[in-house]
Amino acid sequence: MTVRRVLIVKLSSLGDVIHAMPVVADLRAALPGVCIDWVVEPGFAPLVRRVEGIGEVIDCAQRRWRKRWWTADVQREKQAFRARLQQHRYDVVLDLQGLTKSALVARQARTTPEGLRYALGNRTDGSGWEAPTRWLADRAITLAPHIHVVDRSRQMAAEALGYAVSGPPHFGLRARVVPSPQARTLVFVHGTSRDDKLWPEAHWIAFGQSLVQRGWRIALPQASEEEAQRAQRIAAGVGAASCDLWPRMGLDALVDWMGGTQGVVGVDSGLSHLAVALDLPHVQLYNFPTAWRTGPLPEHGHAHQVSVGGDRVPALEEVESAWQRVAVARGVSP
Repeated sequence: MTVRRVLIVKLSSLGDVIHAMPVVADLRAALPGVCIDWVVEPGFAPLVRRVEGIGEVIDCAQRRWRKRWWTADVQREKQAFRARLQQHRYDVVLDLQGLTKSALVARQARTTPEGLRYALGNRTDGSGWEAPTRWLADRAITLAPHIHVVDRSRQMAAEALGYAVSGPPHFGLRARVVPSPQARTLVFVHGTSRDDKLWPEAHWIAFGQSLVQRGWRIALPQASEEEAQRAQRIAAGVGAASCDLWPRMGLDALVDWMGGTQGVVGVDSGLSHLAVALDLPHVQLYNFPTAWRTGPLPEHGHAHQVSVGGDRVPALEEVESAWQRVAVARGVSP
């Protein structure tokens, strides 16, 4: 069968969407000229539209619909979504989410007479896989349980379409970088959705002070009032004149602002995974032994991106040493 059009279903969340991006580059390499569409939650659609080689990005606001499913407005939105989803016939539909909600979306997509819907056939370590995905798909693909999330999506797509995964992951995320006259900037991704993933503020301050002495500026993003207050405390400790407190912004702007910096150090969070996708020098901090599953790995071929910690909160000295290694690997003076 000639594969001309592929649909990816990966609805959320930020990190999960980012981890699936290398599938696009793999498909384009294996199937020259293929058109690749993607179904995703509206909040992450601006990010997917930045991926090189993406065709149509189809918004699917399931999170919002569930809160007002009985209203006429939601019913109209769902009808419009189905109409857009079924505008094309797909040779292959890849449910990379592995949840019932994504399987139902994949099931609604139209396929060509020989087209097939593929889903993950088993739970992998740390995944939220749900069994109905296997039954709603035309074919389920079984993978090794112990697998990195990036490799999981790449391997599933490769087995579905009959090609071999080759080379390091290429995310293809494009930033519109605006040259800045400011000194070189390192982003501190200090916020995350879970308090037990945080790095001590005293460590951020000490690390920032050391960097400022070597000519760096520190950028501090914020996505909530709590993060804003933490950013202000870190800036006060480091020295406000050497820090930039970024305003709250959408993913489009974040891609551009982060893409214009020279590196990122951050806790396990969506923004840290964004740094990986932008191919920036990056140190990702883990308080739990899960870096093997979601963090940057040496086998992915990027010496300028590493994970530290895992069995405990990373020590300040570990992070400083890791930053020096990744900066040198990328040709940046640490």
